[in-house]
Amino acid sequence: MYLHLGLDKVVRLDEVVGIFDMEKSTISKFSRQFLADAEKGGRIVNVAQDLPKSYIVCVDKDKNETVYISQISPSTLRRRAGYIDGLSESFAGNED
Repeated sequence: MYLHLGLDKVVRLDEVVGIFDMEKSTISKFSRQFLADAEKGGRIVNVAQDLPKSYIVCVDKDKNETVYISQISPSTLRRRAGYIDGLSESFAGNED
């Protein structure tokens, strides 16, 4: 399954490591340093047209890390991911 992050960008749900609130998590110096290192390493992809509200950390099957900056709130992204998980579970139950 896939998760829409904004600006026509979707990622595989199984690659999502975490969805973080930009405002709340960047209070921490560790989060700020993580984002700074990701930017220096060219691992940031901005999919926000407006003020960013969240960042999503993804790791693909080759262990490449990408951080997506999104204008979609973390609660909306989590709800979408949960909805997709709920669909997967309901389909899994119908495979008898």
